[in-house]
Amino acid sequence: MRISSFRPRGRLDMTTAARDALVDAILAFLSGQNYVPIEEMRATLEREIDQAGPRALEHLQRQLNQSEGEWGYYPADPLARRIHHLLADRLLDPSSALFGIEHVHAVAGKPVVVFANHLSYADANLLEILLQRSNGQSLANRLTALAGPKVFTSRKRRFSSLCFGTVKVPQNSGLSSDEAVMSARDVARAARRSIDAACDRLRRGDALLLFGEGTRSRTHEMQPLLIGVARYLEDDATCVLPIGITGTEMLFPIDEDVLHPSRIVARVGPSMTVGALRARANGDRRAMLDAIGVEIAALLPPEYRGVYSQPSG
Repeated sequence: MRISSFRPRGRLDMTTAARDALVDAILAFLSGQNYVPIEEMRATLEREIDQAGPRALEHLQRQLNQSEGEWGYYPADPLARRIHHLLADRLLDPSSALFGIEHVHAVAGKPVVVFANHLSYADANLLEILLQRSNGQSLANRLTALAGPKVFTSRKRRFSSLCFGTVKVPQNSGLSSDEAVMSARDVARAARRSIDAACDRLRRGDALLLFGEGTRSRTHEMQPLLIGVARYLEDDATCVLPIGITGTEMLFPIDEDVLHPSRIVARVGPSMTVGALRARANGDRRAMLDAIGVEIAALLPPEYRGVYSQPSG
């Protein structure tokens, strides 16, 4: 046996233990569900992780074990993405689909900020998966989602966020008690660092993904887009791409820790440039965001449109 092919047994045991712990944690999401043969899913996950190799597993473990860290950019993890796509094969109803792929192709290579309604912690993941399945890799592979601090305090949510780049941003203080310990000055500083990181990712070719309502809707109806997200719309040449999502609120409901098979639909609308939006709104940021909200609502069934049920005058 060549020495270079020898791997210490202790390391093998540690790698196997780490793999098994990760698989157990993933399968806990599916506990009590009859639609997934658990042992078959376990074997599939173990095979995928083993094929990725110890270094890929160690990299994922480091990402998951990171402390909350700084405000700014965090890269995706390839193994986390592959695992999510395997789970999607089991969890997505075959009729799940993305419509409007021509609008995705129209922004290929352009600076773009994607705005979508927010129903579940699974929204960004399912959008990435549907884009990949619909020949929308040009957008899926450059997604960077803006994520609130809660994403970085839970290993479950952190694991989901590793399917794409993320920029950690402070959440609106009116929406989260998590920010109560931060002074107004600290929140402003954190916001500035997050904005700078997001703008840097745009310059590098990433597509920013924003859930402008700032929090998941508990009624599935749209809430007003927060005025603060206008700070990501400074460059008139940037495209704004609206997407309406339905079904994720049933796949990963609020206040539940398990996943349920669901039909997910994403509808993509025509893009608009920030410059055109600004001119249409006469420079008023509130009017700009409401115009985006109306465009998202037009892609949703009436019962999802909420405050944007009627176009604003």
